[in-house]
Amino acid sequence: MAYEATGRLHEIFDEQQVSEKFRKREFVLEVIDGQYPEHIKFQTVQDKTALIDPFKVGDEVKVSFNLRGRGFNKNGQMLYFTNLEAWRIENSAGGAAAPQGGSYQQAAPRARLPPLRLKTKTPTCAPRPHRLLRTTTTTCRSSF
Repeated sequence: MAYEATGRLHEIFDEQQVSEKFRKREFVLEVIDGQYPEHIKFQTVQDKTALIDPFKVGDEVKVSFNLRGRGFNKNGQMLYFTNLEAWRIENSAGGAAAPQGGSYQQAAPRARLPPLRLKTKTPTCAPRPHRLLRTTTTTCRSSF
């Protein structure tokens, strides 16, 4: 799933070599959501760890990221964790000066889910003569 968030770089961490084949780098984005700021930690992995190099703490940036979740079994108990994996970081002002004030908003997700389709009951009606009243009645049946 692809998402975007815009805010100010609050902290940038050093690259970590987690294993022989895996490396990551994390950074924190300050996003104003309502009255109080939110500090959201993102990570870049493998060849994307250099994406944050051109920026410094205090810069206004727009981060495109994927939401990743994994589970693992530790001592017979399933544990789950979620990562915000950044794949693009760019100046939020598009090269212009960053706006003053606290007008940071998290962008709506770009990925769209297909519309929800519900099965509804559609009545099937047929006129039938009534034996005792000598009239015609309509009988309806619902089906899926």
